[in-house]
Amino acid sequence: MAEDPKLVAQPRAKLGTAECRRLRRDAKVPGNIYGHGEAPVTIAVPAESLIPIVHSGHKVVDLELDGSSQKAMFREVQWDTFGSHLIHFDLQRVSADERVTTEVAVETHGTSPGVLAGGILEMPLHTIRIECPALQIPDRIEVNINHIDLGGAIHVGDLQLPPDVKVLNDPDEIVLHVVRPTVTAEELEAASGTVEPELVKKTTETEPTE
Repeated sequence: MAEDPKLVAQPRAKLGTAECRRLRRDAKVPGNIYGHGEAPVTIAVPAESLIPIVHSGHKVVDLELDGSSQKAMFREVQWDTFGSHLIHFDLQRVSADERVTTEVAVETHGTSPGVLAGGILEMPLHTIRIECPALQIPDRIEVNINHIDLGGAIHVGDLQLPPDVKVLNDPDEIVLHVVRPTVTAEELEAASGTVEPELVKKTTETEPTE
């Protein structure tokens, strides 16, 4: 498990929407840290420091604030409507002797024989919910798909988890499977070379009456 990244924060002296907008213009992200019976603290961190940590999948950071360091876990990360700018985050203080619940990403590795045979890999679950010691949260759960043939699947109960990590999802829930591609009626017609006959409207002539 990788070492927890360091995140340097500054306390926020002012609150409110206008102040948050000013921070974002200065390439900083407003946030909060709370927990362990201590008072919540409003903070701000440089976006260039925070975003790579969020993208890496790390759940716990060493937060440096006012000259002291403390372990904290991401509880919420908010992006803008387009998912391009991180606009707010919440951290919870944690310690080594407590267990926490969180979600971690599922990542695939390898090449499925079923996909090579023309199948489509579908992933109903991109994240799973786990319970584990606060300082032993895995960055991700890796799944090898080298053995997944057409029609094959991996369920939650098949996942290989680190020691002391408990999955909270239903063990029968499908994480991923390889399915046959869906063929539409139009594609079947095109493949068979059949063409729907055109409807010919028969017209009749009537003699004019005198």
